[in-house]
Amino acid sequence: MDALWICLAFAAGLLAHRIGLPPLVGYLAAGFGLHAAGERSGPAIEQVAHLGVLLLMFTIGLKLRLQYLARPEIWGGGLAHLGLFALLAGVLVWLLAAQAPGPATALGLALGFSSTVIAAKSLEAKQELRSFHGRVAIGILIVQDLAAVGLLSVAAEAPHPGAALLLLLPLARPLLLKLLSACGHDELLLVFGLALAAGAGALFHALGLSAELGALAAGALLAAHGRAGELASALWGLKEAFLLGFFLQIGLAGGPDAATFFGALGLLLLLPLKAAALFLVLIAFRLRARSAFLSALSLASYSEFALIVAQLGVQAGWLDAQWLTLLALAIAASFALGAPLNRLAHPLFERWEARLLGFERHVRHPDEEPIHLGAAHLLVIGMGRAGTVAYDYLVQHERVVGLDSDLSRVGDHLHAGRRVLYADAEDPGLWHHLHLSGIRAVLLMMRDAEARVIAARQLRRHGFTGLVAAISHYPDEAAAVTAAGADMTFTRLDQVGLGLAEHVLGELKQRAAAGG
Repeated sequence: MDALWICLAFAAGLLAHRIGLPPLVGYLAAGFGLHAAGERSGPAIEQVAHLGVLLLMFTIGLKLRLQYLARPEIWGGGLAHLGLFALLAGVLVWLLAAQAPGPATALGLALGFSSTVIAAKSLEAKQELRSFHGRVAIGILIVQDLAAVGLLSVAAEAPHPGAALLLLLPLARPLLLKLLSACGHDELLLVFGLALAAGAGALFHALGLSAELGALAAGALLAAHGRAGELASALWGLKEAFLLGFFLQIGLAGGPDAATFFGALGLLLLLPLKAAALFLVLIAFRLRARSAFLSALSLASYSEFALIVAQLGVQAGWLDAQWLTLLALAIAASFALGAPLNRLAHPLFERWEARLLGFERHVRHPDEEPIHLGAAHLLVIGMGRAGTVAYDYLVQHERVVGLDSDLSRVGDHLHAGRRVLYADAEDPGLWHHLHLSGIRAVLLMMRDAEARVIAARQLRRHGFTGLVAAISHYPDEAAAVTAAGADMTFTRLDQVGLGLAEHVLGELKQRAAAGG
């Protein structure tokens, strides 16, 4: 039967992809269809789903800089939003569902949590996990995880007294770094990541804490290692395959009757309120409207944690068992709505930019972007590996400046002596104020294809007449960025082969000249 589930999930995911929706929407639909046919989730799919979530959290940890979580917009914003929405949702549940104030408040708090899986996958798909708004969203999710541990400690059993020993985990970091270095580049690297994610999750769970929090902590211990990115790439395919089980499991959890359907619809109507509350909270913490909007939209879903709270309520007798089905439907529907909305996040901000900017505070923002590029003649946008190689070559001949949306990467480049500024090329506000009068050519080196298209379009829209060159991974990406305004595109793997061939010919000519 598991083979049939996988085949149905693939068919539904492919259909969703063909109509412009993320495959996970199809996986959820397949789960609901299987439930309607009388199928139920079993131990095998539950274990696969759990491991998929652990791997997702582990790979997030690999890209995490813990010192960033100390920012006030993350701790203050996360807790303020959680408390505000818990109050609003709790009052509505109390009034409309005739629940006692205590259970209503607990449900309101549970509904304030956002799905880590949906937020992380949407940010990862757009290569935005390390952008400013991506870091804010992930940081708030971590704050929510910590608050969830506290809530479960009050509502259920407290963590094991031995949980305090987890504070010594950083002492294991040197050993873990040595093991990562010793793994090589083949299957042993994959097995090491799998073992560490599952092992850390099991350890935290045994001590009464969230297994997902354990996997994230394990990944964070390795984040500064030079091969952390390679490990995350090695785990990517396995993580995606296992997450299929998570979305199937949500769909298999239960189907609605008329009452639960309308109840879930009512909870869905709270999602705009949830996103708006977080937007206003982040604005109050001096974020720009764009960062606040993108962070809020990525967290505008319900979390599977609400099911845990409801399960405790059912066991304690202060909630009816029907709440489990209602919440499962609302959570799954929020996933189905949240995924396409996040895919359209940047176009939505462009459409509503004028209205959203009216909420900004007239202060210096922590995500402020540059206006002047100095005396540079060439601009490299996207200072990853390819962008860095281009910068280092061009700076020998021209004045060059780089832009990147990853704050930690910007810091690394500045430490290495390169002139690199923080900026997000997908931000329309950047192009309204950026002075390009001295720039003769722009190189679009970002990994995300949509980001390159948006940047090319914005450059031409704001009157830039210089040369625009872009990298591409596939021919359809090259066609899209050319249509958006790029003068030339280069496929990365083709250029690697061409560059190697040119170096080989040059070396052969030098040897021939030396021998002659």
